[in-house]
Amino acid sequence: MIRRDLAAIPQHAVPAGYAIRPFVPGDERAWVEIQSAADAHNVITDRLFRDQFGDDSGELRRRLFMLVDASGAAIGTAAAWFDDPGRRPGFGRVHWVAIHPDHQGRGLAKPLLSHVCVTLRDLGHERAFLTTSTARVPAIGLYLRFGFVPEIGGPEDVAAWHALRQTEPRLVPWLDGDPP
Repeated sequence: MIRRDLAAIPQHAVPAGYAIRPFVPGDERAWVEIQSAADAHNVITDRLFRDQFGDDSGELRRRLFMLVDASGAAIGTAAAWFDDPGRRPGFGRVHWVAIHPDHQGRGLAKPLLSHVCVTLRDLGHERAFLTTSTARVPAIGLYLRFGFVPEIGGPEDVAAWHALRQTEPRLVPWLDGDPP
């Protein structure tokens, strides 16, 4: 999915009792725990963290965020990451958004996504992209409300969005079933 520009990003305040803070050394373990609890589609490991983010502490501090509860425990995470080399210039990546299941349904992903999109813009990115699966219906709804639209790369993408429209017609209301 892509957001064609980073203007007019929806703003959502972090609810009382929660805060968003930058990554600090040692958060790798919390990231793995949050992602493992929230993601039934991937195998989450310490190595995956290193493969996805590397070890540049400055970039991790600038681009990876932890959502914490009142006690300071990390319960969510998201990154304002770099573009992929094959993409058009100007894109930043919304990467690995997750809220621990014990805290889902409280509107916490909205302020986290707002924060990430603003960070991408502040870091000089003009547009944003993310990857997801049509199995992640609540996430897709959030991304659509934030102005992301499907990026169709081939017939598999068209088929996936058509299938999602069959099960979630209000989520994917395009008149002829073809995403914008």
